[in-house]
Amino acid sequence: MFKSVFGSGFLVRTAHVVLTWVITLILFLHDPELRKQEETGRLVQPLLFVLLVLLSVLLYFAVSLMDPGFILSDDHDLQFTLGVTEEQQDMIPHTTKSLRQRRCGHCLLQPMRSKHCQTCQHCVRRYDHHCPWIENCVGERNHRWFVLYLAIQLLVLLWALHIAWTGFRYAPGWQLWLRSNGMLLTVGVLVALLSLIVLLLLGSHIYLVSLNTTTWEFMARHRISYLKHCGADENPFDRGTFNNLWCFFCVWGTVVWEQVYFRVGSDQV
Repeated sequence: MFKSVFGSGFLVRTAHVVLTWVITLILFLHDPELRKQEETGRLVQPLLFVLLVLLSVLLYFAVSLMDPGFILSDDHDLQFTLGVTEEQQDMIPHTTKSLRQRRCGHCLLQPMRSKHCQTCQHCVRRYDHHCPWIENCVGERNHRWFVLYLAIQLLVLLWALHIAWTGFRYAPGWQLWLRSNGMLLTVGVLVALLSLIVLLLLGSHIYLVSLNTTTWEFMARHRISYLKHCGADENPFDRGTFNNLWCFFCVWGTVVWEQVYFRVGSDQV
């Protein structure tokens, strides 16, 4: 399920697309090496760069418009995807690791690791965070695509930074230099800042994925019912770095986290 392009977040998406292509145009207009390659018919690098920019834009729209894992009110399979029915919950002894099904004041029963997003007004499976730049939640269905988008975006930004750096032209005196390179310098500084932000985001998400935890769980574990009784270094969903990364990027489908939680927990039922 995808949201409408013209719905919530239209202005943010428009700003992203305009900024992306304006920066790309400035790089092509102000970098003599790119223009030289175009004029001499060596189009491999310019075309590859434009295709990478286009891919990053397409991934941005995919992540922005994709259903992140909304739990719909007409989800007839909810009692099965929860993994543990209310009858089974009644049979669970009240130990430090047992808990009753979580209920949302706005939606229905919440599967484990889901959270209600006040912006989207939906509960989201394996909720990570709500990203204002894509105007969408990052959750079970679009998280891997979000990480892939960050990786492609970082590659584009680093290449753009290289283009900007090699495009600076010599001029006698700093005033003449600023006059001839001012636009490219502005773009270079902006691209450098964006590169740093995306690098930090990508690094943090890969780190959290390797631990099989989410941004929300990492930041608020002391307030989360199924984690606040765990030790500081205890993660009931951690299956090892390799398995965590493999399951995140290569395994598709909904995971019943209640079964994982109670199977690996110290107080099994």
